[in-house]
Amino acid sequence: MTTTPQLKNIDACVFDAYGTLFDFNSAASAARDELGEDWQRLSDLWRLKQLQYTWLRGLAQHHADFRQVTGDALDFALASLKIERPGLRDRLMDLYLRLTTYPEVPAMLRELKGRGMKLAILSNGTPPMLAAVVRNSGLEDVFDAVLSVEEVGVYKPHPSVYRLAAERLQIAPARICFLSSNGWDAYSAKAFGFRVIWCNRFGQAAERIPDTPDGEIADLSVLPAMVSQ
Repeated sequence: MTTTPQLKNIDACVFDAYGTLFDFNSAASAARDELGEDWQRLSDLWRLKQLQYTWLRGLAQHHADFRQVTGDALDFALASLKIERPGLRDRLMDLYLRLTTYPEVPAMLRELKGRGMKLAILSNGTPPMLAAVVRNSGLEDVFDAVLSVEEVGVYKPHPSVYRLAAERLQIAPARICFLSSNGWDAYSAKAFGFRVIWCNRFGQAAERIPDTPDGEIADLSVLPAMVSQ
């Protein structure tokens, strides 16, 4: 259910990257000439395994950066679907550096920026991965900070990741609005102390973990009307 509360006293909007600003499906979709009807199945399994590996590595304290995790997840997905084509893995990994934004994202960010709102990305991605997708989307001038979990050496939802945003922006968590399309990420960020809007792009059911986000939206187009300083 979509809920759109008015969040006041917000000094910064901090966004998850993959699935929130950038369409992770766009990598496999761009290779449909090779993947055919398997492209969506591959994309879904690739994303699922990618997230699972971040959680497992965090629990086991066996950190590897997101580029490696993304490649390992892709290898699992390709093997599971029995897809073997020369050069396809390298092509998909390159396409992941050129993910497209969701349609409403550029205008939404520029509207918030024009109002003086601080904007940041807080992501599992490595600094080079994030720099590539931001540059590819022409958004280099929008963000005040692009923050990677590599600075703390553990993946979301570890509290140290969310703390990184508050410390780097020098803004109290209660004055930061965090946006994620991942329910587990949105709920965990709220438990940390952020104000949170869950961008539930994929119609997910509510999580059963602490704590409940302040609001839920289907895409980011309505965000500028919801937050104010």
